[in-house]
Amino acid sequence: MRILSSSDEEAVLEALQRGEPSSLAASDAAMQLIAEVSERGDDALVDHARRFDSPAMSKRRLAVDPEKIDAALDEVEPEFVEAAERAIENLRAFHARQLRPDWFIPGGDGMVGQRYVPIERVGLYVPGGAAPLCSTLIHLAVPAQMAGVSEIAVCTPAQRNGSADQHVLAVAALLELDEIYLVGGASAVAALAIGTETIPKVDFIAGPGNDYVTAAKRLLFGMVGIDSLAGPTEVIVIADEDAEPAMVAADLLAQAEHPGGRPILLTDSQTLAEQTVFEVRRQLTDLPTAAIASESFEKNGVIVVTEDVFEALQIANLFAPEHLELLLPNAQHYLGLVENAGAVFLGPWSPEALGDYVAGPSHVLPTDGTARFASPVGVETFLKRMSLIAYGPGQLALDADAAIVLARAEGLEAHARSLEIRFQADDEE
Repeated sequence: MRILSSSDEEAVLEALQRGEPSSLAASDAAMQLIAEVSERGDDALVDHARRFDSPAMSKRRLAVDPEKIDAALDEVEPEFVEAAERAIENLRAFHARQLRPDWFIPGGDGMVGQRYVPIERVGLYVPGGAAPLCSTLIHLAVPAQMAGVSEIAVCTPAQRNGSADQHVLAVAALLELDEIYLVGGASAVAALAIGTETIPKVDFIAGPGNDYVTAAKRLLFGMVGIDSLAGPTEVIVIADEDAEPAMVAADLLAQAEHPGGRPILLTDSQTLAEQTVFEVRRQLTDLPTAAIASESFEKNGVIVVTEDVFEALQIANLFAPEHLELLLPNAQHYLGLVENAGAVFLGPWSPEALGDYVAGPSHVLPTDGTARFASPVGVETFLKRMSLIAYGPGQLALDADAAIVLARAEGLEAHARSLEIRFQADDEE
């Protein structure tokens, strides 16, 4: 893990520079997988699953039997069920505050307004691989359900034996989801967007994934709605000399144990920087995921020693991280200076790992610097805004002349006449 000085601007910019969101190789592979799903449907899904996930996959295994979903609650540890229930409760309480009422502006004998309408059918992607992310199902499904989505299909990779992860199924049971498919990667995105014999197509897809999932989402956007194009997970920790080095190191490691994770520390204390490096090395010695975390630190880990906290905040705003931890005394005082971040964690008792599981906000956040313009997954992710216009003759008379002038300025005579004809019909009567 490199320690840099903010005075070396070129080195800092190079160290914090992100790569391309997904490689050309991933895009080419995703395009091929999409084409095969489009042409061969379920047969392609089975072939892909046997190739990438489970040699035991078959057509009858693609859709999980609802009875197996319910039975999973008895197969997992009781403490897991309690923890999942706690997370669901907190997420529902948080996302309930995001619900938006329809609104209307009356004017004369008319009105304009806006309705919020849930997307009808949504596909959720829950990554698998070495560790199926059952928490991601909670963090996607709860805001979708709170928005009023009526149909939710879930895709997640099969395990090597061809079955579903029991923790994912248990969460699905708690959320009363019964449409689960054992399909992973770009194939899952293609199946949800295009549809197959087993999987009806959806209107919108949400959920993170690897480069191939991201490439497939990019290629299929427009055929289906897409939440975001996810990149590697990342955290910036801003800390000063009062921070506990062991705590800083632990929070950085929490992100580094995701493959490709980016752990970054910005501090105005050279001493803290050096102590954090020592602590990272010490904590890696007995970390089960040390191999992944070590690689993340080696490739992406950066510590920048800044002039002060304010310079650290400026750098963080330029980077626009997915997660931003302010391990600072009176952290709330600095919140107004944060412009770009997916989620902000204030103070030593609010570690990023808390947000990954039970705090309440969805952990599906903008990555790759998209926090400059994008937002976390929430209820609004699964809502459509519908504009309403209802004029009476009096209000039309007030506004029609302006609309007619603008239409003719654009050379659109039919637009102008569609307004004028209403007054002509009125005059004839």
